[in-house]
Amino acid sequence: MSRRSSATEVMKEIEVGKPAAAAGGGGLVVAGLSPLSETLWRESRSASMDVEFVGDVSARLTWQDLTVTVTLPKGETQRVLEGLTGYAEPGTLTALMGPSGRLATNAFLSGTILLNGRKTKLSFGTAAYVTQDDNLIGTLTVRETISYSARLRLPDHMAQSEKLALVESTIIEMGLQDCADTVIGNWHLRGISGGEKRRVSIALEILMRPRLLFLDEPTSGLDSASAFFVTQTLRGLSRDGRTVIASIHQPSSEVFELFDRLCLLSGGKTVYFGEASEAYEFFAQAGFPCPALRNPSDHFLRCVNSDFDKVKATLSGSMKMRFEANDDPLEKMTTAEAIRVLIDFYRTSQFSYTARQKVEEMSKVKGTVLDSGGSQASFPMQTFTLTKRSFINMSRDFGYYWLRLVIYIVVTICIGTIYLNVGTGYNSILARGSCASFVFGFVTFMSIGGFPSFVEDMKVFQRERLNGHYGVTAFVVGNTISATPFLILITFIAGTICYFMVRLHPGFEHYLFFVLCLYGSVTVVESLMMVLASVVPNFLMGIIIGAGIQGIFMLVSGYFRLPKDIPKPVWRYPMSYISFHFWALQGQYQNDLSGMLFENQSPDLPRIPGEYILENVFQIDVNRSKWVDLSVLLSMIVIYRILFLIMIKVNEDVTPWVRGYLARRRMQQQQAGNNNSSIAPNGLTQSPSLRTYVASRAAASERL
Repeated sequence: MSRRSSATEVMKEIEVGKPAAAAGGGGLVVAGLSPLSETLWRESRSASMDVEFVGDVSARLTWQDLTVTVTLPKGETQRVLEGLTGYAEPGTLTALMGPSGRLATNAFLSGTILLNGRKTKLSFGTAAYVTQDDNLIGTLTVRETISYSARLRLPDHMAQSEKLALVESTIIEMGLQDCADTVIGNWHLRGISGGEKRRVSIALEILMRPRLLFLDEPTSGLDSASAFFVTQTLRGLSRDGRTVIASIHQPSSEVFELFDRLCLLSGGKTVYFGEASEAYEFFAQAGFPCPALRNPSDHFLRCVNSDFDKVKATLSGSMKMRFEANDDPLEKMTTAEAIRVLIDFYRTSQFSYTARQKVEEMSKVKGTVLDSGGSQASFPMQTFTLTKRSFINMSRDFGYYWLRLVIYIVVTICIGTIYLNVGTGYNSILARGSCASFVFGFVTFMSIGGFPSFVEDMKVFQRERLNGHYGVTAFVVGNTISATPFLILITFIAGTICYFMVRLHPGFEHYLFFVLCLYGSVTVVESLMMVLASVVPNFLMGIIIGAGIQGIFMLVSGYFRLPKDIPKPVWRYPMSYISFHFWALQGQYQNDLSGMLFENQSPDLPRIPGEYILENVFQIDVNRSKWVDLSVLLSMIVIYRILFLIMIKVNEDVTPWVRGYLARRRMQQQQAGNNNSSIAPNGLTQSPSLRTYVASRAAASERL
């Protein structure tokens, strides 16, 4: 069966969009899903529990008296959300609108949030979150991007034809057929448009057919046509039985008409919650009717955004603009006063009463516990897929390794011409030492040039990890394996050029050691920069920090200051032993000088053996094998990769806990100094981190 025909059959199933009847023989019942979504949920549930009955797997979300509090640097608290009550139902698109703002990491929430009438964690696969930034791999095509995502999450036993059909159906569902074989695009590859990138980001998250879909400003940065297309797509997704919630800023009138439900906020309080089409009536009843020729969303935001007062005051004060008197109520009062009027009016209106009554009704109905378990692919499959995807990305991205290969070749040719056929004369002793120092110091230093690519990889990883596409270990292993062939190629070519042009110690063993030592040094730097990329998201700061660390390592390498002359506190112990340059130089000096004889200053004096130079000139312990130095260097690669994994885990688990603990302490201290505070820190719940999702999944699997 061809890819297109297979996708067509799947699309026919999607278009049916009817609740599935009982399956023959098994008694399997899945309500509220299209046949395709039903199939995926059946696979998920049967893999996690030995039952045949699934029931209604629609997502009905309610929140009641929801309050979110953040702590400020001086220990003060601020409520960014206060007393919100609302709901989201299957088959609807709910828009969140209001003035712009960002939630701090040290946030605490209180109130009641129920999914299908139950307090539960939103597991991977049940809910999906599409971030505002489209962090995608620019060298892959649209079809490749979605295909790799499918392999990372769909079960291993699922037939390849079914996976391909699912990918094609998702491409068609998101309207990406025309650009399916076009690359996403990066700094040197021209790719798809911004609207198409946004639809690709959404496509990646609907692959597993989640019942609850959150989107952060899906139309941000798009033109009106692209924004309408994206919103129309979201509306279509909701009609497949999904619950779609999206934050929207400044939608056009065409986009606004696509919303089923509107939640309008200002200052963290509800200004309006209800049917989007009834918002006109609400504002008219409150005394703020929408003018005939004004975009309704613009009018609503004009009424609830106090920044307009600042703009108006600035323009009036500068005398650059005169405001003519008119019948607009907003001209007769400040926006802050209008917000108070709207909030008070909503609190006593029929809209608020209807919303609370609906929330109470939905809260009493105990629906199905939604837990799809996230990615259903095995660890080997995830590792293999990530390795292959990363390898393709590295091979297509000119700036990842190919540019570095060119630079390495040019630099090593320069080294070779300067130290050409260095020989065994008296002056060649220090020349060989300086050559090794430059190769293992400054040449390996150039590996920090790959840091921007590492940062882009981390952005993609964080987006995919946020929705549980795969595990941290699979990512680290896949990245390590995929980079190895390129690093071997770079060091083999560069090392060969340098070795034979300089004419270092002859012999295959010495050549092999030189290349392996160069490989170990370059890979250690690469691993170090990966650790920094997991901590420092800004590539400029990462390069500066990485350069500083390597500069310190070079200082204690034993070349600029001999090992026995390095001050013992801190610099000799432990810094010189932490420095990979120290072990690389120690090993290469032995590899190059041991067994060689060098001319003395005078022809009458005996020739100088290399062992004498090692002990008395470079202060190297000749009793320690050069292979021990290489082993230490290679072990550093493993150590840094493990540290890379640990740092990712720390960012997911420990860092949110520490921030929450410090924020809670500040809130408690403030409460102790102010007995009239209405905030009780011990009654608040910390904003969930990524780790809570992982822990909930592990606990669920243990119970099963």
